[in-house]
Amino acid sequence: MICSSEYLGIAHTGSVTFIQITCNEGHTVEMKKALFSNIASEIARGGAIDAADIIVHLVEVKKENWSFGNGIAQYAT
Repeated sequence: MICSSEYLGIAHTGSVTFIQITCNEGHTVEMKKALFSNIASEIARGGAIDAADIIVHLVEVKKENWSFGNGIAQYAT
């Protein structure tokens, strides 16, 4: 097991899966909750991993921390 078998009242199995998403800052809590819910339900619908075993980590960064090619920080001023 790579994580606790139970955390915050949610039981985890040996199939726990971590998903990390990096995105721009500024999403509301409601948007984040909807994203987490949709990810877990869509993956669980496939049948291989239970929704309780989907752990999602959202990393929000400022727009100037991105480069979309050629080593240029397109949003940095």
